Amino acid sequence: MKIVCIGGGPAGLYFALLFKKARPETEITVVERNAPGVTFGWGVVFSDETLSYLEENDRPTHEAITKSFAHWDAIDIHYKGACLRSGGHGFSGIARKELLVILQERCRELGVKLVFDTEVDDYEAVVAKLGGADLVVACDGVKSKIRERHADAFKPSIDVRKARYMWLGTKKTFDAFTFYFEANEHGMFQVHAYRFDADTSTFIAECDEASFQAAGLDKMSTEESIAYLEKLFGKHLGGEKLLPNRSQWVQFPTIKNERWSHGNVVLMGDAAHTAHFSIGSGTKMAMEDSIALVKALLENPHSIPDALESYEEERRPIVERTQKAAQDSLLWFENVKRYRDLEPTQFAFSLLTRSKRITFDNLKLRDTAFAEHVRSWHEERTPEAKPSAPAMFTPFKLRELTLANRVVVSPMCMYSAVDGLPDDFHFTHYLSRAMGGAGLVMCEMTDVSREGRITPGCAGMYLPEHREAWTRIVTAVHEQTGSKIGMQLGHAGRKASTKLMWEGSDRPLESGNWPIMSASPLPYFPDSQIPREMDRSDMDQVKADYVRAAMWADEAGFDLLEVHMAHGYLLASFISPLTNVRKDAYGGSREGRMRYPLEVLEAVRSVWPKNKPLSVRISATDWLPGGIEDEDVVALARALKERGTDVIDVSCGMTTPDSRPKFYGRMYQAYWADMVKNEVKIPTITVGNISSADQINTIILSGRADLCALARPHLANPHFTIGAAIEQGWREVFIPKQYGIVRPLPQRAAPRPA
Repeated sequence: MKIVCIGGGPAGLYFALLFKKARPETEITVVERNAPGVTFGWGVVFSDETLSYLEENDRPTHEAITKSFAHWDAIDIHYKGACLRSGGHGFSGIARKELLVILQERCRELGVKLVFDTEVDDYEAVVAKLGGADLVVACDGVKSKIRERHADAFKPSIDVRKARYMWLGTKKTFDAFTFYFEANEHGMFQVHAYRFDADTSTFIAECDEASFQAAGLDKMSTEESIAYLEKLFGKHLGGEKLLPNRSQWVQFPTIKNERWSHGNVVLMGDAAHTAHFSIGSGTKMAMEDSIALVKALLENPHSIPDALESYEEERRPIVERTQKAAQDSLLWFENVKRYRDLEPTQFAFSLLTRSKRITFDNLKLRDTAFAEHVRSWHEERTPEAKPSAPAMFTPFKLRELTLANRVVVSPMCMYSAVDGLPDDFHFTHYLSRAMGGAGLVMCEMTDVSREGRITPGCAGMYLPEHREAWTRIVTAVHEQTGSKIGMQLGHAGRKASTKLMWEGSDRPLESGNWPIMSASPLPYFPDSQIPREMDRSDMDQVKADYVRAAMWADEAGFDLLEVHMAHGYLLASFISPLTNVRKDAYGGSREGRMRYPLEVLEAVRSVWPKNKPLSVRISATDWLPGGIEDEDVVALARALKERGTDVIDVSCGMTTPDSRPKFYGRMYQAYWADMVKNEVKIPTITVGNISSADQINTIILSGRADLCALARPHLANPHFTIGAAIEQGWREVFIPKQYGIVRPLPQRAAPRPA
């Protein structure tokens, strides 16, 4: 078997040595465009976990690397004159040049042929000159010419990110992975720094585009940029200089490919995928690719296509998870300005938890003292918080309403009403969730008119009987539990007159349809009923319906009211450009599209009591090109705040049948709640695959949201909040007296020393 690796970075070299060790008879050649010892960048980082993989796969390489590396287990975060240190983060740094030397020497030792100073513009010609190959491994980096040559097969996507960064070195040595944040008249700048040998460190400077332009860095040479950075970070450099190595300001490209192989060519490392340097995964991913490709080839010795398919099948899910974490991380750094008002402790915790790979519980395992520092910091700044309270069990106040904890039962349609009337099922459903201890129980989307129902089974607030039925539920919740209860008012718009969820979600009724309306005459599905475009008389009637329903909700005793402007329903259909193609004053520009929903909100706020809080649920993205953008969300949130909204319930999608994320992960919608809260300075509720007390504590402590709404977990376990209290040994939670024996026992006092 003959193999040619195009690219002599860590991916190609490590693959070559591993496969040559496993199959010595194989002829393997690595072709590199640079001369030996010439490389870009300074140091690279390995986690302790990655080092264990290297030890398992080739002990001599592992031993050589560990003899040369600099190791640390702390992260230092310098912000607003404070330095916060968190321990338990095991990492090692090594000079990229030294790593390449180690891998090259091991390759030579095993009999791999190394070819340097060879620019590969036409890989097929190079491979032919080497006598052909059964397998070509394309590890030729971010700007892969092989990937470009077969773009139709690989189908790459390259997302060039917004921030600017410059990769430098310095003789200043660090005893921890170090972050610096400095603000000046031009904006905000940050540094990622770490030592990689006895006397040298990597120093990556980064800033957003606005700061870059304001500082004039776009017009400066490398030398002038270095002088600017040395002045800005001088107090941290201790007199040391910044050192270039082909350094320039660049933007990070996130690279993905729909396929990783084509014929006998396979992509590996940066040619296949990239992950932002802020999680230190580029070299790690490349070398783990090598391990996986060798494994796949050894397990499929008679079929290279099968081996390549197996390689991609194993690696792709792992890579995609890493890229998702990297995306979360890079978004944090791109938008670091939004956290300028955070105090250093919360700023540091937000940074540490930015990719969701570290949570509060995970941090407790790494550094118990720092985790407790973060928790106690939150407790000290939360009025009426009880001593030693987990973050999720601290109170939260909106106007005159105080919630006992940060858990919300998310509004979930039950499709079990008759002509909008809630019955004994609803009574039992809501009372049982309130018995479970949540701070706030939100009722399902309750429609303001018969025509506004999603399905014939949807609850309503359009008949006097509805008000009386809801009053019964609210009274029971208030009398028998410690929870507060909120009503969500909505109108289904073009998603009205459809089947019950279990009969076909959002599908049109077989019979008994009623006329529907929306911002524009666009059906939800191609075979859905076509809504009429609302005229002014329709708008006036719907607004009046909202006002009446809001007044009745107050009379029923609800503690909080939420106006539904999300998920493609009527008010949301005005906001999204995907569903609003009007040519009048209620369409077109962002201001036009917001006009009618804001008109409804103002009318509702005018009749909803001043002492009671008002919430609005929004969709912060449509998950589709041409839909809602972050700038639209921030503008909408500001407008809602100006009109008396107290908290914004930030959800996503469901605008069209295709409005779905490509990747569902833990807390996957928290980014937008974080954005709204910290850009607009308004409390937020976050949703989206939140399923544990640890996740809630992490979200609250990091300042990403103020309340966490859980849907499916509360269907599976109405007593989620009580269970979370028991899990954390927290006694100060509402538990019905009939269930009192489940309350955690008091902690025993530590024995006095003899």
